[in-house]
Amino acid sequence: MMNDEGFGIRKIVYYSEEILLENGSAPAVPAVRATAAAVVANPWLGGKASDDLSSEVVQLAPVLARKLTDVLSAELGGVDAIQAFGKAAIVGTGGEIEHGAALIHTPFFGNLVREYFEGESIICFADDRADAGSTLVVPLWHKNAAATRTHYQTITTRIGDAPGPGEIVVVLGASTGPRPHSRIGDRLTDPVVKADILGELIS
Repeated sequence: MMNDEGFGIRKIVYYSEEILLENGSAPAVPAVRATAAAVVANPWLGGKASDDLSSEVVQLAPVLARKLTDVLSAELGGVDAIQAFGKAAIVGTGGEIEHGAALIHTPFFGNLVREYFEGESIICFADDRADAGSTLVVPLWHKNAAATRTHYQTITTRIGDAPGPGEIVVVLGASTGPRPHSRIGDRLTDPVVKADILGELIS
């Protein structure tokens, strides 16, 4: 198996945050949100818009899925501690937005992330093409109960020197719990809401 240099991985960056106070009080359920991001050389740089991307996807996406899930699992206390997840990619300005999509939107990444995190939900996502140091908001939701609004949250990722024009930043986000003071219910217990039953409220 090739080493990280052989896969074009320049570095892996971990970031985490724990909200200790929200609106002046501690969350009832403390949670840590985190991202693990890999800065990789864009393997399709200089190619044509019609190029087949699949060969490089098969080689690189599973490696990124394994490395990033390993980092988050180790830092957040194991797979059982992780309740929510999300994914993202930022493509450097020399590449196509499709190059980031190729690495995070195929079974060679998403299916493996679900397996490694023991999740069932579709993984929510964000992607962009941007200069080095640009921020990207990574959405998260519950790994097994996507309708559970308590775990709808985001974490912002930024790497000062990446992506370079010929790089892609692939990000995996996770949380060990819900938003602070979550209290808006979930989609499975919502009342039926349609314009014609709200009457004067929206007229």
